Amino acid sequence: MRHRQAIALTAVALVGLTGCDGPDPNNLETYYDDPVPTSSAAPAAPKTSEVPVSPAKATPAQPDLGGLAQRALLSDADVAGEGVQPGPGEASGCLADGPSAGSWTASWRYPSGSELSHRVVVFPDRSAARAVAENECAGKTVSVPVQPGVERQQAWSDGKTCTVLLAKGMLVSELTVAASTGARAVDAAKRLLPAMAAKLTAQP
Repeated sequence: MRHRQAIALTAVALVGLTGCDGPDPNNLETYYDDPVPTSSAAPAAPKTSEVPVSPAKATPAQPDLGGLAQRALLSDADVAGEGVQPGPGEASGCLADGPSAGSWTASWRYPSGSELSHRVVVFPDRSAARAVAENECAGKTVSVPVQPGVERQQAWSDGKTCTVLLAKGMLVSELTVAASTGARAVDAAKRLLPAMAAKLTAQP
């Protein structure tokens, strides 16, 4: 009997020890180990400094000076009333154009042998009105009708030749008439002056 009691006490003691060492299945706080927190978020991308981009500056369009000069040049139709025929097309004139200027020319011939020439000179680096003001043609100055829209105009009569200069913007329109007399040359220049001025002032 004593032997059985000793075995029973030993068994109770073992059960008691086992219950102290193991986790309590009814206590959820101690039965499982706390999970190690893990992060599923992707690492943040490194910040980069944003440099503001300035908008591209528009470059002003350059005018087609050659096109302007050609459109300001008198045509065969413009001088048809003079009864002239196309000439060699060359015209020197008295205007000093300088190394940076360009010119476009046309010429005609009267049945009498008198000559008519027209030249349009482009001054890309200075005012056309200034170029006319600083220019001096041979002969004496003559009065011709003032043309609207023209910035500067001057006219000279030298013997049997009349020269008229009109300026606007970067263009100078130069008309030269060589006739049998100085008076006839001046009269022809006056007749052609309105058409000459209209084509010049039509250019921007």
